[in-house]
Amino acid sequence: MSLTEQERAYLRTQRLGRLATVGPDGDPQNNPVGYRYDAERGTIDIYGYNLGTSRKFRNIQRNPQVAFVVDDIASLDPWKVRGIEIRGTAEALTGQETPSGLSGEVIRVRPRLVFTWGVDPSAEGMARREIP
Repeated sequence: MSLTEQERAYLRTQRLGRLATVGPDGDPQNNPVGYRYDAERGTIDIYGYNLGTSRKFRNIQRNPQVAFVVDDIASLDPWKVRGIEIRGTAEALTGQETPSGLSGEVIRVRPRLVFTWGVDPSAEGMARREIP
């Protein structure tokens, strides 16, 4: 299991994340994406409509290094933000079973490094840990 129960619980409360990939010229590309945490594999799975034709899918085929961020504002007064950033490698998979209506491509992110803030009420500031 790559993520803690608090991290998994937080991800279940959100619907949208942002996936950063590396373009062919080395520049970053960042897009909003829908996702699901696969507890069995310990991965973040990203689905979409025609995902296989997207620039992010092609970017991952050339360079698997990614960063995935989910964050939100938990409170305006007092100001409280929370979120998770996952850095790792991704696979651009085809012919996969996906939720109804989505294409058969999946981007599967394997966490290597996790940063969290505001997710664990007992932790102050940003926490960082490596996933073996």
